[in-house]
Amino acid sequence: MKKILFISNSYGEDATRYLYGVARAKREKIKVMTLYIGGCSLQHHYRNMMGDTAAYACFVNGMATGLHVSIKQALLSDEWSDVVLQQCSPLSGQYETYQPYLTALSDYVHKLVPHATQHLQMTWSFAEGCPRFARTPFAGRAEMIPAVRDAYARAAADIGVRTVPALDAMCKMYDVIGPDTYRDGYHCNLGSARYMLACLWFMVLYGRDVAENGFCDFDTDVSAQDKLLAERCARESLTENGYAVDREG
Repeated sequence: MKKILFISNSYGEDATRYLYGVARAKREKIKVMTLYIGGCSLQHHYRNMMGDTAAYACFVNGMATGLHVSIKQALLSDEWSDVVLQQCSPLSGQYETYQPYLTALSDYVHKLVPHATQHLQMTWSFAEGCPRFARTPFAGRAEMIPAVRDAYARAAADIGVRTVPALDAMCKMYDVIGPDTYRDGYHCNLGSARYMLACLWFMVLYGRDVAENGFCDFDTDVSAQDKLLAERCARESLTENGYAVDREG
């Protein structure tokens, strides 16, 4: 059974909303916990870790629990197979904002759950013209995307883990449906984009293709065509980044 903990923010919430349901639709057992503080940076996570602050809203299997926990409480609450870290989106293209916080967080995770596999989930660019670009050094997608890709590659090398290419998947969907990929210019839409990230994570965790699953419990309407698009974007993003996906799975 996979047990995955995201130490994250709203982008982690986007990635995990449907992961439990997709895994169950593929007849896999999974537990998904997401620690949420809106816009939380690695520096903020680090400060919460050092202060053992119970500041995180706790989501389990994509649903709010109403509980607030600390990073330590979450890490010790179960035998996690996987733990996910990420930078907040406005800072994600600036490598200097990752350290020394990422290494300290990774070391702390390893100390408390030494057998867990750690991952870095790449954050994604905003839609072109989104006002959020004003919070970054970048004028638009053409500048932000390569900067985010480079920063995550360097950060992953620092702690010896792989990046999960959510950036690439979001770019692929954006190339097809444009701004509709987002609900507000920077968060995933509530249907196909969130589903795409769930598919991405399912294939990372299990190495199996997500195709032909019966999941349909979306928060908004998702057409059969958009569901297939989401699966294709997730699959291609992984195979293009060296992940093995068993098409017979």
